[in-house]
Amino acid sequence: MTRIGLLSDTHIPVDAKVLPEQIKELFQGVDLILHAGDIYLISVLDELERIAPVLAARGDDDDLDITKDNRVKEKHNITVDGVEITLAHIEPGFGPWAVFPASRGAADPGSFHFETISGIIVCGHAHMPKVVDRGGYIFINPGSPTFPLYVRRPGTVAILTLNSGDAEVHLIQLQ
Repeated sequence: MTRIGLLSDTHIPVDAKVLPEQIKELFQGVDLILHAGDIYLISVLDELERIAPVLAARGDDDDLDITKDNRVKEKHNITVDGVEITLAHIEPGFGPWAVFPASRGAADPGSFHFETISGIIVCGHAHMPKVVDRGGYIFINPGSPTFPLYVRRPGTVAILTLNSGDAEVHLIQLQ
C-alpha cells in the first residue's frame, strides 16, 4: 500500500505567504508528494520534501527556470504499485470537466474508492478539486490549498492511497 499527498496551485508567496500548517499534519506518513504546478518558489518543494520525496509539474505561471530543479518537469510519468500515474499542471485536452462522460465524479471533499483502475492523471490549474472516473482512468485535481476558485482562503488537498490496483482518493478541506 502506498499513500501519496496531492496538491496544486500553492502560489506562494503571491496568494499565501507560506504553506498551511495543516498540510504538514495531513501529509505525515505519506510515501510521496505530487505537486501539480503553479509552485512559484522552489522553497515550497523543499518544505514538502521534509515530509516525503516530492515530484512537481511546472505550472503555466511558473518561470521556466523552475525546471532547473530536478524534481520539476513539464510532465512526470511514474509507476507506483503497478499503477501508471501522470502528473501535469494542465489536464490533457483541457476543457470543462463536464465535456467528458464520467461514471463517478465529485467536487466536494470526501472519499472515493475505485477498483481495478487503468491509470491516474493528477493535474491542477482549475483551482477546483475534482475526482472523475473516465472509463477506468482516474483524473484527480486536488484543488488549491491557498487560492481555491481564485479566492484567498483555505482550500483543499488530496491523499491518494494505492493498494493492489485499487485507488482511494480523499479530498480534504483545509480549515
